[in-house]
Amino acid sequence: MAETVYCADTAATETLGRNLGALCREGDVFLLNGDLGTGKTCLVTAASTALGVDPQEVTSPTFSLMNVYHGKTLNIKHFDLYRINWPEELEDIGFSEYAGGDGVTFIEWAELFPDYMPEENLELKFTRKGEGREVELLPHGRRYEELARALLAPKGREG
Repeated sequence: MAETVYCADTAATETLGRNLGALCREGDVFLLNGDLGTGKTCLVTAASTALGVDPQEVTSPTFSLMNVYHGKTLNIKHFDLYRINWPEELEDIGFSEYAGGDGVTFIEWAELFPDYMPEENLELKFTRKGEGREVELLPHGRRYEELARALLAPKGREG
């Protein structure tokens, strides 16, 4: 079940992120793929805010490679694999220890290392579409099929 959500602007991406954050559970993994500037970090910021993180604390981990944010009930692990060149570098940053497991994991640029991603996840593919963005939801596993359905349900949406 692949579904696409159109986000006309940053506010719509933030709404999608807050709604996603409200549905997060321990161990959830989200793969965020798409070109630079398509809204991946914006979505993580909004989801983290929904989990009780101050939005000022959320920054793109492009240079740090991983940031950890402490929410009210869940910790958030935020990876950015854009600057990783080799699979061995994933081990250097402790990727296999941190991805999945406790808390919630967001992985930007996951498409660069598909063989190293947790098997069950919700992949979000960001694509520019006119002035806005399309976000394709690709659930891998039953939990993520249910999560995608809940995210798309009218009662699960803000506004």
